[in-house]
Amino acid sequence: MTYTDSHCHLYDTRGVPVDDVIAAARAAGVTTMINVGCDAATTEQAIAVAATHADIFATAGLHPHEAKHGVDTILPYLDDPGIVAIGECGLDYFYDHSPRDVQREVFAAQIQLAHERSLPLVIHTRDAWDETFDILDAEGTPERTIFHCFTGGPSDARRCLDRGAYLSFSGIVTFKAATDLHESARLCPVERLLAETDSPYLAPMPHRGKTNQPAFVTHVVQALADLRGAPLDDVRAATVANACLAFPGIRP
Repeated sequence: MTYTDSHCHLYDTRGVPVDDVIAAARAAGVTTMINVGCDAATTEQAIAVAATHADIFATAGLHPHEAKHGVDTILPYLDDPGIVAIGECGLDYFYDHSPRDVQREVFAAQIQLAHERSLPLVIHTRDAWDETFDILDAEGTPERTIFHCFTGGPSDARRCLDRGAYLSFSGIVTFKAATDLHESARLCPVERLLAETDSPYLAPMPHRGKTNQPAFVTHVVQALADLRGAPLDDVRAATVANACLAFPGIRP
């Protein structure tokens, strides 16, 4: 049984040697990991890790927290042949680490980069659903768009799905209190379902409170199967196949 972690940050392992984290993932059956950049430095690091591991792939993006640095800072990395997506990018109005107008400008610019380069788009949105959709509609939602660490309720899920997007569920879906998210996980068509860790953040039950790692994506997939009343292997296989469709540059 193989698994795909559609979103992790392997350049941040909180002091654990990255080779140990990768080995633990492989031992758990995680055969594909998408290592997501958040700015110029982490994009460069993501590329470096991916370059030495055939089962790891890199993205290039400017997280809304880092939008103040300008989208030009990631442009040099987009020509790397190992890049499989633009992002993570989007809007974060919870922390507002970058001015909102700058976040909007940089998000729109990265949507256009996804169009120009025919690359998937990985979206981070927090407390900004309406404006996220407004910008996507204005710029045109890329053919392959992934809402990473999806945390919305059913109405948000439907708006994403109406735009043809994939919903990528993280360890939050294992939390008992996340009832709206559970409903979203049930209504998501199986062909739009992805599983991720967002490691080192958001470790799933039974590891909540610990440093997350790609090996724990198995718990996310199990939770999705339980919520949907579906066989584990069916959901696991769907998330693996969907990742290959969402990110055509990866190998299964």
